[in-house]
Amino acid sequence: MNLTIEIATRFCGPPDSGNGGYLAGRLAAYVDAPAVAVRLRVPPPLGRALRVERSEDTATLFDGETRVAEARAAKLDLSAPPSPTFDEAMEAARAFRGYDEHVFPGCFVCGPERGEGDGLRIFPGALGTGPLFAAPWLPDASLADTDGKVASEFAWAALDCPGAFAFPQIDGVCLLGELCASLTGTVQTDEPCVVTSWEIGHEGRKHFTGSALHGEDGACRGVALGTWIELPRS
Repeated sequence: MNLTIEIATRFCGPPDSGNGGYLAGRLAAYVDAPAVAVRLRVPPPLGRALRVERSEDTATLFDGETRVAEARAAKLDLSAPPSPTFDEAMEAARAFRGYDEHVFPGCFVCGPERGEGDGLRIFPGALGTGPLFAAPWLPDASLADTDGKVASEFAWAALDCPGAFAFPQIDGVCLLGELCASLTGTVQTDEPCVVTSWEIGHEGRKHFTGSALHGEDGACRGVALGTWIELPRS
């Protein structure tokens, strides 16, 4: 079977490559496991067919002979803090630092230049003085799968970018290196959701973050461990 993934320009992160969380969710769908880790090797290109090669518990994405990303079955021991309310998340989002300065303002997930019904518009801000960041999310109808629920790749995307804002701002750029996620439920389109994120730690140029997606009832529908790589802004 000829398996391919093509990333439409709508789903960009940086202007010339795919959003890491979205791509990770697309590739993770080829691995049947409760938790999947997706490692990005190079920025995923937009607008052309990328080849998927599968084994029993892995999937690898290629652009020609270039290895773009690898997905593998994983174990994820990560608990989400209790969710704030939707209103509390709305208040936290007022402090989203990306409003003032954003390296990728057109990002599908967290770009403030993206309009409603186009980007996800997830803008996490600090929740009070604690370590938790939160953002409201109202997924629109264009994100639905065939059952009318939010497709899994968009849940992965929602769990991606909030991690990049959960640690102190740096002088350079942080790009997603790996996302390990476990989806434990689904959300409906137009369901008022809350996305949270928090810093776990860092080692040299690597930053580690947690993120979680909560439904309208406050129940956790998915968690993710993000590994971010700090690079010079140039």
